[in-house]
Amino acid sequence: MAHINNGNTTTYSSLPNFTGKAIKLAAIAALALIVFIIGKNCCTTIDSGSVGIKFYKWSSDSDKYGGVIGTCKGWVWYNPITQNVFEYPIFVQRKNYAPFAVNAKDASIFTMDPTIAYRLDPDKAVTIFTKYRRSLAEIEEGYIRTCIYEAYRTCANQYTSDSLMANRGGFELDVRNRLEATLSKEGFIVEEFTSQIQPPAALAEAINAKNEAVQNALKAENKVKQAEAEAKIKIANAKGEADALKIKGDGEAYYNRTVAMSLNELLVRQYAIEKWDGKLPTYMTGDKGTPFIGVK
Repeated sequence: MAHINNGNTTTYSSLPNFTGKAIKLAAIAALALIVFIIGKNCCTTIDSGSVGIKFYKWSSDSDKYGGVIGTCKGWVWYNPITQNVFEYPIFVQRKNYAPFAVNAKDASIFTMDPTIAYRLDPDKAVTIFTKYRRSLAEIEEGYIRTCIYEAYRTCANQYTSDSLMANRGGFELDVRNRLEATLSKEGFIVEEFTSQIQPPAALAEAINAKNEAVQNALKAENKVKQAEAEAKIKIANAKGEADALKIKGDGEAYYNRTVAMSLNELLVRQYAIEKWDGKLPTYMTGDKGTPFIGVK
């Protein structure tokens, strides 16, 4: 504390003490800021869905191939002057590529519109970083796209236009198998692979015309079968009606014959009675005892 003699009044000043505290607080704040800046630039975090690659920016040690120190997760401390950390996501990535053209065996041009879903093998993350030293987005547009195109090109050269269109499922399976074999060696695991195949315009028109002809033929065949079925129905109906008429006619004829026979017997008896002279004949016939009378 400083002593100040101001005329008749004596006062004591605390200014020097206050200044010392301010300097101390400022120093602490500056130190905290320095620690924060250093911490921000010397520390990073790697998400649980990713793998980190810690590496030297440069190294004179030939044993440190590519400068890679190793993989890391969580909080990672490093020297920002000589080291850095690269992060790769290891969850499934999906990429839809712009369409591109390939030639079939007969030189017809097909347009392919592929979509791939893949993920990075975490056990090969160091190898991928050492070889490409690029982000997945850059690798997608470079290496992976080239692999897809090469798989399409190679497989399409094994098919003619007609066989490719007739065996699209087999063609896509061949492309996927070839693509999986290539990418898996590099550390990329294919989860899904689909594509839309667009044939040449002339071939598409020919296919549509063929399909239309087949449909028309099926319609005509169905109409013939329908007509035959209707004719059979009519024949069956006519036969049924004829059989019904025959049965009815036979019944009526039988009825008429039965009635006629009954009438004839009654008429004969009535006629015999009308001609009887009242004398009993010597001989009788019939179960009713009607006199046997000769009719002249």
